Amino acid sequence: MRDAHLTLRLPADLARALTRKARALGVPKSQMAREAVALYLAPVSAERSVRRLSAKELAARWRSIPRLSAHDAESFARDLEAGRDELPPIRSPWE
Repeated sequence: MRDAHLTLRLPADLARALTRKARALGVPKSQMAREAVALYLAPVSAERSVRRLSAKELAARWRSIPRLSAHDAESFARDLEAGRDELPPIRSPWE
């Protein structure tokens, strides 16, 4: 099969970034563009896809989550409140 020819227009800053990266890697810009398109169009791999947990797996993970003691929870709540007090007030965009 013959390769197809494609003309591509890029914003100047993206074109410069592509040129710099290709030069740094010692590969043609067209090769980098081909690989980027192939990666963009590739189906999501099994490692990147989201797998649903069964109820049993979820329960096991839930049991393994660290729990705060009552004292630690109160201390954490005080820290959150103190941090909230230090934030500037939120202004309404309608004002």
